[in-house]
Amino acid sequence: MRDLDLEFVKPKRADGAFRVLQLTDTHLFADSKTGFLGINTALSLKEVINSVLRQKIDFDLILATGDIAQDYSEQSYINFANMMHDSFDQPVFWVPGNHDDGPKMTIVFPSVGISAAKNVIVGDWQFILLNTQVYNAPFGWITPEELNYLRHCLDNHPELYSVVCLHHNAFKVNSAWLDQHELRNKEELIELISHYQKVKLVLCGHVHQEADFVMNGIRYISSPSTSIQFEPLSYNFGLDCRGPGWRYITFTPDGGISTEVYRLPPEMFRPDFAVGGY
Repeated sequence: MRDLDLEFVKPKRADGAFRVLQLTDTHLFADSKTGFLGINTALSLKEVINSVLRQKIDFDLILATGDIAQDYSEQSYINFANMMHDSFDQPVFWVPGNHDDGPKMTIVFPSVGISAAKNVIVGDWQFILLNTQVYNAPFGWITPEELNYLRHCLDNHPELYSVVCLHHNAFKVNSAWLDQHELRNKEELIELISHYQKVKLVLCGHVHQEADFVMNGIRYISSPSTSIQFEPLSYNFGLDCRGPGWRYITFTPDGGISTEVYRLPPEMFRPDFAVGGY
């Protein structure tokens, strides 16, 4: 494993517990005035940030779980970095989504002060950030190289509790149109992590809605987008009226996980419900 892949974050609390802010599916554009399905995504992210700042809930790092951009542009990533740096002192880590340009992110983000580390160690936990992007396709796929990297991190730090972070969902959300775009070879991921008792959480974005459940002793979580929301349990493409959201996750040295989701009021950002897809 390359040294650049590994980064350490020291928990602020003396007891070793720490909190993560998850932001996902920001769908930013080079032009911050551009809308996405009826919502200005730069403005919705800014309002999420403002709400996080008003909450004054302390956290140690930010995880951005993909689809940071909508237009694959270098400027969209610079816009994201500027919004993070203007508002937060905490380090930001990320995975690419299906609307991102992963290689471009790897170049741009370090140049504007955002780490490209893919193995982040915080106290008694490690976060392993995986690439499930298939270029120019909405569904996800985890390559043998990424699975080997995951295995390497788990074998290299058997003493640590582990969080697997990726963009695509490795579970059904029971929306027929959206489940077509899941992690297509999720069984390979699930089989691998089943051999490691200290894997406690698989965290994703992509589905623009909340999920939180336990399967085979491992917790699976997805979170609302900071932009548009997808209607749950929808056979065809559908937008939800609930507001943009964010999630905090607290981790304790004994392997415990607790979490809270917050949303903006729904009337602040209403999508164009006449849109039949994108």
